[in-house]
Amino acid sequence: MGKYNWSVLLGAAFLMATSAIGPGFLTQTAVFTAQLGANFGFIILLSILIDAVAQLNIWRVITVADQPAQEVANRVLPGLGYLVSFLVFLGGMAFNIGNLAGAGLGLNVLAGLDVEHGAIISAAIAIGIFLYKEAGKAMDLFTKGLGLLMIMLMLYVAYQSKPPMAEALVRSVAPTQFSFAAVLTIVGGTVGGYITFAGAHRLLDARITGQENLRAVNRGAIGAIGIASLMRVLLFVTALGVISAGNVLDSNNPPASIFKLASGQIGYKLFGLVMWSAAITSVVGAAYTSVSFIRNFHPRIARLNRTVTIGFILVSCIIYVIVGRPIKTLIVVGALNGLILPLSLGIMLVAAYRSKIVGAYKQPLWLSVPGVAVVLLMTWMGYQTIVQLLE
Repeated sequence: MGKYNWSVLLGAAFLMATSAIGPGFLTQTAVFTAQLGANFGFIILLSILIDAVAQLNIWRVITVADQPAQEVANRVLPGLGYLVSFLVFLGGMAFNIGNLAGAGLGLNVLAGLDVEHGAIISAAIAIGIFLYKEAGKAMDLFTKGLGLLMIMLMLYVAYQSKPPMAEALVRSVAPTQFSFAAVLTIVGGTVGGYITFAGAHRLLDARITGQENLRAVNRGAIGAIGIASLMRVLLFVTALGVISAGNVLDSNNPPASIFKLASGQIGYKLFGLVMWSAAITSVVGAAYTSVSFIRNFHPRIARLNRTVTIGFILVSCIIYVIVGRPIKTLIVVGALNGLILPLSLGIMLVAAYRSKIVGAYKQPLWLSVPGVAVVLLMTWMGYQTIVQLLE
């Protein structure tokens, strides 16, 4: 594999990871750490295992089939791809409204800009990437740069918060409290909806496909989960340090209060930078991936792919400016994305055993069996969560 391909592979990993690390990711992690304390470490550990199984199955099938997820789904059962595309596109749009709100909030903290104006400026920056002639390369560079920046900033704030690491490690394997809603939301916010397909569809565009590239695809998939999980763990231990010191998080903006309580006004400004970086990269990832689910439904959409992607960002921005976005939306959408996962993963598992889709590829049992377990587990947890919400 050439040097450029390795760059694209890393870009695909960061595209998926930074698509996951958005305002919802920051909010969910802060809220659940406040609720569960050190026990949230077990939820994160369980979610990493579920994420890895889901991502490996989905990325491998898509790249071996050399077709986007919706085409694979349509070949499993005619019309199924349209359903998946509708759910993913709708979820991507909902997330993008929240992403733009988060970007506006980040610029508000950083530069004192009005949140709406910050969202509009951020939308313009995201559109600028897709206006660039080599948008794929620009997107890779953008997500890698801001992804690394976020990790470095989180390392600093985590150190400042002085978290009780011994307690976090013990409760990560021996929890005293558990939450189905937390697992469903965290998994949904990492590999649910459009997010897991972001990197896989990027690999298709870059022509990193076929069985000969499976080793690279595996590395990309695991790397993406690793980047997102590292950010989750750093935010978790930072929040745990703040809460363990007896502080109470601000319910209106839980992640901002973590940064501020951990390292004062500097921490608050760093929160603005992390929030903006997380949000703007998620805007790019959501737009790219959501549109990739509809572009092969009509030749005109494929031909005007860049224009449609820009339109997606514009519509998201207009809806945000007109309607706004309540704080709870991101947690709810994360849970809904968790419900989409068993459907999309189930489809990929069926496709993995259809030779007309994957050719001579043989899906290893060590991936299929855990894959089926994840489908059943996520379906059951989704049912349990819905029952709890209805009570």
